[in-house]
Amino acid sequence: MTRILTSTAEHEVASHDGLWMSATDAEKATGWTLKPEGMCRADVCVPLPASAVGTSELDLAAFWQKLGGPVIASDTRDVWALGAPADERNAVLEGLEAPDFTLPDVDGVPRTLSALRGKKVFLATWASW
Repeated sequence: MTRILTSTAEHEVASHDGLWMSATDAEKATGWTLKPEGMCRADVCVPLPASAVGTSELDLAAFWQKLGGPVIASDTRDVWALGAPADERNAVLEGLEAPDFTLPDVDGVPRTLSALRGKKVFLATWASW
């Protein structure tokens, strides 16, 4: 099984040779549906190159990169992260509002950012890279 991390959820799917998987699993992970015209969500369809579509499978990494979203895998290729495409990230940044999230404070008490609206909040972030 492969674990796929998106900005909204975590999914377990069956995949091979990277992110080749069934259309059903691709839809479960992304919300996009495979149709004859390509991958579709609501009224938007993105055509896929022939090299990214098989008889019953598709290359989710190739599709996601076509959307402009970053794709990264763990060294063992059992965990994949699909980042938001640039246009989605830019739209969020234009609003100058941080996305809502919940994390534990120094005492382990879960705190949700939106619950602190109207109060001064200091956010300290760190990354190993």
